[in-house]
Amino acid sequence: MATKKKTEAPQPPPALPRMEFPNIERFIEAASAHEVASLFSPIRDGLGSLKGPRAEQGKKVGKAISRTEELLSYLLQVREKIESERKGGKGARK
Repeated sequence: MATKKKTEAPQPPPALPRMEFPNIERFIEAASAHEVASLFSPIRDGLGSLKGPRAEQGKKVGKAISRTEELLSYLLQVREKIESERKGGKGARK
């Protein structure tokens, strides 16, 4: 007698939650390059005053802030490019 095999389709993995950061999004949509540069200056000033073992942690945080500034400036460049393409008309799009 033949046995029936149940073939079940594998279930898709559960969807990852969508990460939303509305405050950051609003800031990036409205910020200028000067505002991005001045955003982290108080933190950098505080990091410069750290002494002892916390100074090492401060260096790591300083590197993270530098990287964050790079990413934010890149986002601003992309935003400016998109805005200029919009103003340029539909002929500029590929």
